Amino acid sequence: MPNPIWQADVFAALKRAHVAQLGYVPDAGHAHLINAAHADPDIRTTVLTTEEEGIALAAGAWLGGQRAVLLMQSSGVGNCINMLSLPVNCRMPFLTLVTMRGEWGEFNPWQVAMGTATPTVLTAAGVHVRRADRPEDAAETVGAAAALAFASCVPVAVLFSQRLIGTKVF
Repeated sequence: MPNPIWQADVFAALKRAHVAQLGYVPDAGHAHLINAAHADPDIRTTVLTTEEEGIALAAGAWLGGQRAVLLMQSSGVGNCINMLSLPVNCRMPFLTLVTMRGEWGEFNPWQVAMGTATPTVLTAAGVHVRRADRPEDAAETVGAAAALAFASCVPVAVLFSQRLIGTKVF
């Protein structure tokens, strides 16, 4: 795994954005954020059985006066397409951080299709897409995405490139 400094900076950006709930489907690319959230008494973590549950979690958090983030892998974006209509049509903020697969050094051909389609699919569903390719840009990108989502009540996704998170080797 790459140096966790940028991941710590991303967690700090989420804290500055007053994120109080974090939903996730377990993913090695998000391991640092997941562990940091579990260790933080001010953040409630929820392990999801499928990614679209995270959209409902974020909506419920917002209705209850809190901010949430959904952590998922690009392969999970396809599971969310119908549910993305909730934040779009209800003008609710939605923030998701997506670790990309099917890109730099991918070994699993099954990951390539959704990895390639993820930005287009999210944009077509009404989600504002941002991308972090370099460690020095990750936290700033997340901070700007959180500001856009929560101030403008729009869905925003930050894609962490596979080169940034590191190539998986099994």
